[in-house]
Amino acid sequence: MIRKLSLLSLGAMLAFASTQLMAEGHIDAGKQKAQTCFSCHGTDGNAVDPQYPRLAGQYNLYLQQALHEYKSGQRSNAIMKGFVATLSDQDIEDLAAYFSSLPTKLDTLEGHIQGDKN
Repeated sequence: MIRKLSLLSLGAMLAFASTQLMAEGHIDAGKQKAQTCFSCHGTDGNAVDPQYPRLAGQYNLYLQQALHEYKSGQRSNAIMKGFVATLSDQDIEDLAAYFSSLPTKLDTLEGHIQGDKN
């Protein structure tokens, strides 16, 4: 009985985890929602100012996690906290789908780290 219960618990955990990992956004919806992101992160997701991260080509789940962390306060940035405050989970998935679908122009970190003089 205990073994059967453990297997059921494991199955439930795996089902939940796979649902979370398979969460997909919609690229076109993300592009529309990203309009406010463009002023800092660039229209193509490749910010030219090193104080703003390049989002193009980043891993989808990384972008989702970062946005959730800004929203929860786990990551501290007053500007981002304001932008993500009203985002739903679907908004976050859509934005991550859009930015992760874009080609990155970043092949090295040279000149793209705060404090670099390049």
